[in-house]
Amino acid sequence: MGAGSRTLAVLGPTNTGKTSYAIERMLAHETGVIGLPLRLLAREVYDRIVALRGPSAVALVTGEERIVPDRARYRVCTVEAMPERSGADFVAVDEIQLCTDPDRGHVFTDRLLRMRGAKETQFLGSATMRGVIRELVPEAEFRGRERMSRLSHAGRRRMARMPPRSAIVGFSVQSVYEIAELLRRRKGGAAVVMGALSPRTRNAQVELYQNGEVDYLVATDAIGMGLNLDVRHVAFSALEKFDGRRMRALEPDEIGQIAGRAGRGERHGTFGVTGTAPDLHPELARAVAEHRYAPVAALQWRSSDLDYSGTRPLLASLERHSEDTRLIRARASDDLQALMDLAGAEEVAGRAVGEAAVRLLWDVCRIPDFRKTGRGEHCALLERVFVCIHDSGALPDGWMAAQIRRIDREDGGIEALSMRLAFVRTLTYLTQRRGWVENESHWREVARAVEDRLSDALHAALIQRFVDRRTSALMRRLGQKEAPLAQMGESGEIMVEGERLGRVEGFRFVPDASGAEASALRQASAKVVAPRLALEAERFRKAPNSELAITPGGELAWRGCTVGALVAGDDPLRPGIRESVDDSAGPDAAQAVRARLQSFVDSQIAELLAPLLGVQRDESLLGGARGLGYRLAESLGVLKRAEAAAEIGALDQEARAGLRRHGVRFGQHTVFFPVLLKPAPTALRLVLWAVFAGRGEFPDPPPPGLVTVPAGDARDASPEAWRLRGYRIAGERAIRVDMLERLADLLREQDGAGGFEATADMLSITGLTLEQFADLMVGLGYAAARGERTKPASAPNAPAAQVDAAPSSAPAADGDAGAADAGAAAAVEPIAASSGTAGDPAVAAGDAESIAESSETAGDPAVAADAAESAAESSETAGDPAVTAGDAEPIAASSGTLAEDPTAAAGDARKEESEVFYIFTRPRSGAGRGRTRGRADPRSGAQKGKRPEKGPAKGKRKAAAARARPAKKPKIDPSNPFASALKDLRDRM
Repeated sequence: MGAGSRTLAVLGPTNTGKTSYAIERMLAHETGVIGLPLRLLAREVYDRIVALRGPSAVALVTGEERIVPDRARYRVCTVEAMPERSGADFVAVDEIQLCTDPDRGHVFTDRLLRMRGAKETQFLGSATMRGVIRELVPEAEFRGRERMSRLSHAGRRRMARMPPRSAIVGFSVQSVYEIAELLRRRKGGAAVVMGALSPRTRNAQVELYQNGEVDYLVATDAIGMGLNLDVRHVAFSALEKFDGRRMRALEPDEIGQIAGRAGRGERHGTFGVTGTAPDLHPELARAVAEHRYAPVAALQWRSSDLDYSGTRPLLASLERHSEDTRLIRARASDDLQALMDLAGAEEVAGRAVGEAAVRLLWDVCRIPDFRKTGRGEHCALLERVFVCIHDSGALPDGWMAAQIRRIDREDGGIEALSMRLAFVRTLTYLTQRRGWVENESHWREVARAVEDRLSDALHAALIQRFVDRRTSALMRRLGQKEAPLAQMGESGEIMVEGERLGRVEGFRFVPDASGAEASALRQASAKVVAPRLALEAERFRKAPNSELAITPGGELAWRGCTVGALVAGDDPLRPGIRESVDDSAGPDAAQAVRARLQSFVDSQIAELLAPLLGVQRDESLLGGARGLGYRLAESLGVLKRAEAAAEIGALDQEARAGLRRHGVRFGQHTVFFPVLLKPAPTALRLVLWAVFAGRGEFPDPPPPGLVTVPAGDARDASPEAWRLRGYRIAGERAIRVDMLERLADLLREQDGAGGFEATADMLSITGLTLEQFADLMVGLGYAAARGERTKPASAPNAPAAQVDAAPSSAPAADGDAGAADAGAAAAVEPIAASSGTAGDPAVAAGDAESIAESSETAGDPAVAADAAESAAESSETAGDPAVTAGDAEPIAASSGTLAEDPTAAAGDARKEESEVFYIFTRPRSGAGRGRTRGRADPRSGAQKGKRPEKGPAKGKRKAAAARARPAKKPKIDPSNPFASALKDLRDRM
């Protein structure tokens, strides 16, 4: 160091122009060297000086890049690559506070203590180094630098609310990629900057951010090392990082170094946290904003006086302690760990003899582990390199060619390309060492070309994965002060300056994206869509009811678009409304939509369910009639008679007449409004019931016009849902309640003592085959005994249903005239009804006698009177096309309607001569409850499976059949006001 040499410590926070000042001072000298902490920053400074002095005057030397023109006067290096004896007039070391770094600190400390320029030396860094530099470099002068802009704490911000020109900092490759992916979906994209990127990829990503193609940058803590970017806000996604050995919390000065990247020149900046990072402590945030940190007291140090006489002396010199307490021996860094491992390897130990071999070994151990494949694999590579160079003098062309061939591919994703770049960085490092590679200039160019191709491919892959150019450009245009040109097509498409954002459906904007990506388009289109939604709300307010609909799922639709939904209210007939309106439309639009929807729903209920509202509002109904009317309204018009037997029994004729005026029908099984069985009221009742009950799924409405349907067809097979559909489950099918009452009228005409067969009218009403009808009857509580007999000769071509319903007096197949007559029918052993329905008065009751004997309605003259009037009411509603639409002939054309029994129509000539018949009987007290139908033997009249009767037993059976027991007559109470009606009913039957 010459007598006129000057040592200057330029200290201060970020954005003070320290690096620019050093460059200016270096160019004022004939020669100069500047050391920078990152090769990315070195490349940036190199480009700046080249722009000022030309490429022939500037050299760039890093571990992986070496550009050294013959007449270069200025050298830009990474700190590790700085020449120890350069003889330059000017020397500068940037970010000198990295003397405290556990891994690299000893290199910076060595430069602080030993490197000087012939005329001027500068150390640039944090003010925390002032005290220790004064003690270790007494000749140093200090020059403080003030920050050119203000830095302030902005607290926590969600990623979706991150302002433009923000940098989000992550501390691992995985976290950087996750944040960039989230920003692509929400903001249109982000650039990625990491120390592991090649300079070419990093520069391309920075340019993507700097030119405004994306407004967000995701970076590792490498951003804190002097990269000059247009960043206005820095957000930390974490406050701890892995330092190579363990996870540790960030130091305050590390936070300050990174946060200081916000605000360049005189533009102010802010910092804060986002994601899962904890909030900054107020005192720490204040310290960062004011650049107040604890002074550095000690530096990392490793001896530079190395003994190359052998591996053991070399290790001992590297592990030597300093006598100065301010210099702490650095922990075993990667290069020292590699030396420890290789020194004991058999292939290395025999060759590392003599100073030249030991120096070579140490240089090889200092190859950075770019690949991060693990300590063992890295040491294996170092061992091969050392042995090859030691034995052959250089790495042969064949070995280099094989390594290049493995990685010279541009296919694969980001991870694969990044791994190949890490491998080529190792090869590039080898080519930069003099004499290590045969034909090193050739392989240097080859490695550089491969790195450039991989860098470009990685840049393209990063853009493809993390940038949505359309959304990003659109958000920039929408963020400008002047409103962009927006249009809405006839089908609701929103177009902004030729770009389609999405479409308006009802009162919601549906972006052309899915998941979190939709957030970006929603945010971008808010100012465009809002007036359109307000206009649509005004049109909706004036829309006629014909344009609105209540869907089977409880949603409210307008012109085919969902605009709201029904929600549970205090009463099934008074549901609430939840409108579906975007927040951007404003509260006035939402209120207008809600009011119009409420008006529509109220009008639909008033129109389709008018009888329910009428019976509630009729003040002339008193006492029990009013109470039963409310029960009917609560059950939405269909009520099982058994559930209201007491209330019905207490009604007088005047009360019944009052309810009948509203359309109430008192059936044997059900009390209901026939008019509400139409398809439209039924569908509305199902929706109202499901909404009020809070059901997740809505039951399907029944197919229109079908009298019976399979019970398992609908999504909700619960009895309650079937009741609301207006059907009653009976066996494998469900029968509509009005048709059940018509069937009950026909069954009432049959003799309950001797059993009966199905008539053509019964099959026609239900629209079933004989087999299906038998299952239905079992489901209604009847016993059904199956038999076969000779088909009547008089009607060979009769339809199947009529043949099945032939009278029981038809001759038997074996010529026994009495086998199929009424006596034979009485002798058929009945099969008990279903355990689930037997004994139910609403199911088993068929005539006045059986109703009177029922356990719940026995002796109830009101039930008998309703049964007497049932036929008249059936005749009134049977021909109503609104209720029975599709019954009669249309039913025959539907699935599950009257048709020929395939088992009766198929077969050979022998089977065509016989027919199947059923004997139906009402279950008696003590009868079995099984569901299985019996089978009658046409020859003996015995149930199939029993031993045939012979001789006297057969005669007794015939005699017993001939003496059919008359039906039991109910006892008539002369004081009962309904005695005469009951007597007339019994006489008619």
